[in-house]
Amino acid sequence: MSNTNKEKKTTHFRLSLLDAKTHQQLKSVRFTKTTFIITIICAIVIFCAAIFSLIAFTPIRTFIPGYPDASTKREAIQNAIKADSLESVIFKWELYAKNLRRVLEGERGLAIDSMMTASQKQAEAARNEKYLKSQDSLLRKTVQDEEMFEIAGRNTRSLPIEGMHFFTPVKGVITEGYDPALHPYVDIAAPEGTAVNAIADGTVIYTGWSEETGHTIQLQHDSDIISIYKHNNKLIKNVGDKVKAGTPIALVGNTGSLTTGPHLHFELWYKGESIDPTNHINF
Repeated sequence: MSNTNKEKKTTHFRLSLLDAKTHQQLKSVRFTKTTFIITIICAIVIFCAAIFSLIAFTPIRTFIPGYPDASTKREAIQNAIKADSLESVIFKWELYAKNLRRVLEGERGLAIDSMMTASQKQAEAARNEKYLKSQDSLLRKTVQDEEMFEIAGRNTRSLPIEGMHFFTPVKGVITEGYDPALHPYVDIAAPEGTAVNAIADGTVIYTGWSEETGHTIQLQHDSDIISIYKHNNKLIKNVGDKVKAGTPIALVGNTGSLTTGPHLHFELWYKGESIDPTNHINF
């Protein structure tokens, strides 16, 4: 019975560091099996964390097979530029094909050459650094003034733009695509007098006339989205009007000096930054 009442003793180990000549004990560490296992596990975890940090936050990661290096990234950029150029060529051929089909069907052809010339003039003007800075400052000031209305409604549920549905402002042919630096908007050729529709529910925050863009109207939508429509022949809505998605707000025109044919200049802004409308709207 005395053996059963005895407590199981823990086995202790000792690791000592001795001087080889004098046999004097320099360091001694006592441990058990449990502490030894815990120490080994902690050491492995720290070692793995150190290796991960070394690979993740230093240039050593470029030596990993399959990891993209500078040359790979350069090739990716060059391929993207080539793809963009090819897309531009395909777009021009599609434009000519659509125009040829309109002529064969007895309809009036689009003034393609004049549209291309106008687009080139706009691109050349946009390359001017002072012009870009002035236009950016004016647009940012406009956006700040529009936020004073607090039309977006801060108490309403805000959805990401990817989850929203937009109506097409006008059906037509895109004569000039979106470019974030030189052309941060799209130009859509359509017959003069065609109704321009609101892309979503919103409020008119600006209507006016300028020498370059003609009749212009701007709408504020939920989720910090602003849509801008320029070169209109006539504006149907006024500042402060509430509009529903798909409601006519203007008529396609050819007003302003930066246009040589009836079309809609359309801009889409999200949280103060211009975005490509073709990624969210089917024209």
